[in-house]
Amino acid sequence: MNDDQYLNVADHNRDVSGLTYIYPVVSRRAGGVSIGINLNINNACNWRCLYCQVPNLKRGSPPAINLEILEDELRRFLDYILNGDFMQRYVAEGDRKLQDIAFSGNGEPTSAKEFPEVLKIVEKLLNEFGLINASLKNPIKVRLITNGSLMDKSHVLESMRYLAKMNGEVWFKVDAGTSEGIAKINDVNISIPSVINRLKSCAQACPTFVQTCMVAIDGNLPTEAEVASYISLLEKVKYDIQGVHLYGLARPSMQAEAERLSRISPEWLESVAQEIRSIGLEAYVSP
Repeated sequence: MNDDQYLNVADHNRDVSGLTYIYPVVSRRAGGVSIGINLNINNACNWRCLYCQVPNLKRGSPPAINLEILEDELRRFLDYILNGDFMQRYVAEGDRKLQDIAFSGNGEPTSAKEFPEVLKIVEKLLNEFGLINASLKNPIKVRLITNGSLMDKSHVLESMRYLAKMNGEVWFKVDAGTSEGIAKINDVNISIPSVINRLKSCAQACPTFVQTCMVAIDGNLPTEAEVASYISLLEKVKYDIQGVHLYGLARPSMQAEAERLSRISPEWLESVAQEIRSIGLEAYVSP
């Protein structure tokens, strides 16, 4: 990292730290510094979302994870943040709080076969640095940001139960309320009943929020019918999930459709959030 260059919400460059698996960001939704864990270092994912900021994205799964390197990187980075001058050098004063460790990165984290072992490494280091103690006023969160595509697999749900014991939570991607909408935005074919079933299974295993990115395509906002179908989906899971993180396009897409996408106004996003709240769910907006 370059000296005295503050991180910001508009730059989530995975290479900024110079490490293989670990990178820092200032997160709008987390509200401060987030330590990212990128298991998909080959830029491979089983989805291809139109707004994805990963360059050279390809379909596929992550390579084998070097657990020793990952553990060493995370230990050194935690020490740098907690005991060094990282915050002063790279983070603006108002954001200088470590909020979470987040599995996000350049693809679907749960597609890594080593994901359960990585969870154990994170738990070990949180204990090592005294960050997971239940007596802490605000113990650090461990967040999984996922497309939820593998939440019908027993070994993934077992990892979700393990995550729950680590003060963990899941942010589960739902960008549309119809299969046609999901095909358009996420470039995958999936039925809405399967989305609902996977979402409910995940939420039963670990506290789960829906996360939704809304963008204008060719200058067109999501239609009233598309919003209504999305609200209808949320109604079917409102007793299972913790709430909804609704957000817009903060950083440019790196996909072929980038020029077709544009940001939606905060006021429009807030109007959708009000509809979400009207059915009894918490909704958080990050324009």
